[in-house]
Amino acid sequence: MKKIFLVAVSLICFLSSYAQTTKHNIDKVAAVVGNNIILLSDLNQQYTQYLYQGNPPNQDIKCKILQNTLTQKLLKQQAEIDSVMVEESQVDDEVNKRMRYSMQRAGGQERLEQFLNKSVLQYKDEIRPSIKDELIAQKMQQKITENINVTPMEVEKYFKSLGDSLPEFNTEVEVGEVILNPQLSKAEKQRFRDKIEALRLRVKSGEDMGILAKTYSEDPGSAADGGDLGFFDRNTMAKEFTSWAFKLKAGEVSPIFETEFGFHFLQVIERRGEQVHARHILIIPRTTPESLVRLEKHADSIYNNIMAKKYSFAAAANLFSDNKETKYNGGMMLNAENVQARSTFIPVDKLDPSVFLVIDTMKVGGISKPHLFTGADGKEAYRILYLKSKIPPHKANMAQDFPKIRDAAQNDKINRTLSEWFEKRRESTYIKIDDEFNTCDELKIWTKSSTASK
Repeated sequence: MKKIFLVAVSLICFLSSYAQTTKHNIDKVAAVVGNNIILLSDLNQQYTQYLYQGNPPNQDIKCKILQNTLTQKLLKQQAEIDSVMVEESQVDDEVNKRMRYSMQRAGGQERLEQFLNKSVLQYKDEIRPSIKDELIAQKMQQKITENINVTPMEVEKYFKSLGDSLPEFNTEVEVGEVILNPQLSKAEKQRFRDKIEALRLRVKSGEDMGILAKTYSEDPGSAADGGDLGFFDRNTMAKEFTSWAFKLKAGEVSPIFETEFGFHFLQVIERRGEQVHARHILIIPRTTPESLVRLEKHADSIYNNIMAKKYSFAAAANLFSDNKETKYNGGMMLNAENVQARSTFIPVDKLDPSVFLVIDTMKVGGISKPHLFTGADGKEAYRILYLKSKIPPHKANMAQDFPKIRDAAQNDKINRTLSEWFEKRRESTYIKIDDEFNTCDELKIWTKSSTASK
């Protein structure tokens, strides 16, 4: 049986939401699914957004867009029957998340509004219904597959079905880490606070905050625009930022406040209902040579205590590591491609190169001396690494790779379940696709067994 499964309802992440923009009174119908119609203008607008995201022209994408939309309509239709709904707050969160992504891609709110030829508020109202439909479709799919599990016997049967096509696995390792970030002294931190306080006083004295932001702000996302953040709601910014933004009147300037990003002050430009238009200046406290010297001594002390067995590596991670993602997991890194399963086995070619260079010469069970490194955020920190285990390259086998084979077997079962579900719904649902899409191979199965062809 040919596999048909949801081409991730969010496959073209922002695309489906773009379909709610202005339509002509007379529009060609691209497809009909039960009582739902899919307009050609919707598909064309989604394709335009696909190109706008920097993708190369590809006519085959239009086939995938229609397939995605057909899938969503079938799921939504069943969701209405089963009374599957989503919370309005969840829809709001998703709309806001996508708007932030769009503004980032466009280079700010003003540029996005120029591209859309409408305000962001108007656009949010337009895309909301389609995003709600998408979330409902996703929830319906989850309901269909939520109770699917595989038994050990099914895993073994799936493994045997692979025959000579068993995959080869690269070397995999389990690596633990203790990350130690430098901490500024009160006096060191005060120097950065004094710097931004001086800028705030200049604004209060009448200087143009936009010009000062362009010159001094260390926020890469807004400095070039004079610190202008555009309109935002209560769910967009850090809580400290939101607290001041919604407390002030237009033209007022906040005191200095601190977030995880550094020291800020902001000025409200305009208030519009539950949204605020503001600009800000950010000064980021920088690591000092003195703080790194203190940190090195702290890291050496932790390392020596681990080696003296005063506490285990896992305990050290729990007590001292500044990486919240790993400290409560015994310091063990998770495979970024299998986070849901919380797998700690990572192919060496997927490791951060700076980590690989250290563990490549270590023996299993070894612990590295503390070393200085630069994180993804560009900040310096100290790190201690632990090589817990190492599996050499090998062909998949049940003894070493049962979790991976189990996950693959479960995914296969989910895909087969969805295939059967869609096949039954297609057979009992009127589906008509315009002849313009006759060349789309992936769409032929949608009409060959439907009531439209009987």
